[in-house]
Amino acid sequence: MNLWYSFLIAFAMYSRLPVPTVEWTKERMRYVFCFFPLIGALCGAGVWLWLLFAGKAGFSPTAAGLMGTAVPVVLTGGIHMDGFLDTVDALSSYGDRERKLEILKDPHTGAFAVTGGCVYLLCYGGLMIRWAEMVMEKDGFPKTLPSLALGAAFVMERAFSGLSVASFPCARGSGLAYTFADSAQKNTVRFFLAVWLAVCAVFLIWQGRIGWAVAAAQTAVFFWYYHMSKKKFGGITGDLAGWFLQVSEIVSLLVLTVGGGI
Repeated sequence: MNLWYSFLIAFAMYSRLPVPTVEWTKERMRYVFCFFPLIGALCGAGVWLWLLFAGKAGFSPTAAGLMGTAVPVVLTGGIHMDGFLDTVDALSSYGDRERKLEILKDPHTGAFAVTGGCVYLLCYGGLMIRWAEMVMEKDGFPKTLPSLALGAAFVMERAFSGLSVASFPCARGSGLAYTFADSAQKNTVRFFLAVWLAVCAVFLIWQGRIGWAVAAAQTAVFFWYYHMSKKKFGGITGDLAGWFLQVSEIVSLLVLTVGGGI
């Protein structure tokens, strides 16, 4: 029964999908990250459905891509973008470790966060326009293999993000990442996330050189994230996990668009 509760908590926390409300007890939160990659599948399906609608409605790739940029943010409620903005603010402060952690906890949005968010969304929007040009067909149905590859990238980045919370040291003994890490049945969570990673990697590699490049890029970002968070923050926080996910997502989209799709 706790698996079902963990599933509900995962979708309640990391998506805007309406799910039954349950109490967040430590026992029920043990396996939350086992289901976190499913939010990536939701985002991949959401982008595909949006492009399908846009194609049938006669939208241009530019309009479809620009509005498609909002799909992952809407489906997740912007929780990862919030972490990205807070982390940009902290990294841009050039303060010491304690100062950076203070900025992460500060509910106010700084100028660097706003600037970083604007730059990120402009770049993401440009890549999504290119993606729409590549996958939208005249019959309205987006190309299948590229769409699945993007979905696999969404899933893989969440598996990596969950693995970091279950494996990396936490920067402080409080906060969202610490709460989930402290509650998690870590060996079980790591096993399931490793399975998610293996399935995504095999699928991407099977698609050819661009799939290889996406898997390699996400792995490189993951290890960079570990090194950066440990050096500058002394460990990870929920904001840093969100920052990693957004960086990994735009890097994956860049690789897919530059490589010409699958």
